[in-house]
Amino acid sequence: QLVLLAGPMLSMIDSSVVNVAVPVIVTDLHTTLATAAWALSGYLLGLACGLAASPWLARRFGTVPAYQAALAGFVLASAACALVPSVGLLIAARVVQGLLGAPMVPLAMGLLLGRDGAARTMPPSAGIMLFAAPALGPALGGLLIGAFGWRSVFLINVPVGLAALAGLRRCRRARGGPGGDPAARLDLPGLALLSAGLGLATYGASLGPSHGWLSAASAPAWLGGLALLGGYLLWYRGGPGRARGVRPAVNLSVFGAPRRALTLALACIASVVLFSVLFLAPVYLQDIQHRTAAVTGLALLPQGVVMGLASWLGSAAIERGRARPAIIVGSVVGGLALLAVATLSMLLLGPATPVWASAALFCGRGVALGLTVQPLVMELVGDLPGDKLPDANTLFSITERLSGSFGIALLATYYAQRVRITGLPIAAFHDCVLVLAAASAAGALAALGLRRGTMGTPPE
Repeated sequence: QLVLLAGPMLSMIDSSVVNVAVPVIVTDLHTTLATAAWALSGYLLGLACGLAASPWLARRFGTVPAYQAALAGFVLASAACALVPSVGLLIAARVVQGLLGAPMVPLAMGLLLGRDGAARTMPPSAGIMLFAAPALGPALGGLLIGAFGWRSVFLINVPVGLAALAGLRRCRRARGGPGGDPAARLDLPGLALLSAGLGLATYGASLGPSHGWLSAASAPAWLGGLALLGGYLLWYRGGPGRARGVRPAVNLSVFGAPRRALTLALACIASVVLFSVLFLAPVYLQDIQHRTAAVTGLALLPQGVVMGLASWLGSAAIERGRARPAIIVGSVVGGLALLAVATLSMLLLGPATPVWASAALFCGRGVALGLTVQPLVMELVGDLPGDKLPDANTLFSITERLSGSFGIALLATYYAQRVRITGLPIAAFHDCVLVLAAASAAGALAALGLRRGTMGTPPE
């Protein structure tokens, strides 16, 4: 399990670790802050564009070989990031790193879930490591930069990745099974529409808070990206490639049933509320309390660990829910309701609140999300046949990324507007907390609709 978790962990950590390195990169590579920020944006764009290829890679080469190749490429790109002499080459290496890191999460999810059909489960250790990873990035980055310089945040990926690759060789021999289908053909038009749409939409959303959502810089990008994604939907429905025996880049039918669509929407709400704290915590701890980036990361880390530990409760709900599906529904509804209450508790945070108290309040959210996320993910993919798992994992990652990009960008826009109106950053922070609590409460009410269907029934 550790070797399968290494790739997703490195990919997730690298999406946030550069946040604390940007100021140092500006000085060391003699560039501007706006240019250096592309070291982060380029990686996120690469992640968005590379996701759509995951199902075809799994079909064509086999899940383990595809994951192994993606991890090896990610390690090489990380080494390149650590050795580049200029900011232009750093940005290029980061885009490549994102493209190669994108397939690792859906491919690893497929391997962790296995081929056990309705008995499929996500190991609790996976919950701990994957939930802690986003919070670990800023803390790890701050410690490494202070001790060894900014290049170490990329160089650390090399020994970890090489160790995982060595373990993967044994995993590949142990798993055996088919190595892929050499006859699997690539849906090139569909892949182009999806990749370009995800990249443009993500880019446009990232510019929305700073340039304005209807500005010439932002609007053409996010509107064009959504239009391309709509174009993929038309392409998928028309199915011109299927007449030639070409499977669609990502099969949308796996979540076509209303029950699965609702579950996917709830998973996206939980993800947005989860990752929004990666925006709000630096605003609160660094801009309002004037803490360092390392302290910010350390304050977030307990939430991730608690969330992972709470995933054991989610696993217990899944196991009991095989006989009584209402238990899983109760876990989701209760988890989202608890998330609303735990998020509301962040209204207690103020400019003088001790860091330990802030971390403790964040941990309440961790318990709620641990009860919610794992049952939702398992409800989405737990009973799917093995041949649909790569599409399901990829579609989940795509919708999670899109909802996260737009949700957090809209929240950042709202925060900036409230600061301009009130003149008080802490008041704007509290307003954002109210929005997230309302979203969680709405999700809890919507989750009651899951009782109308029978969760865990065979996929449509």
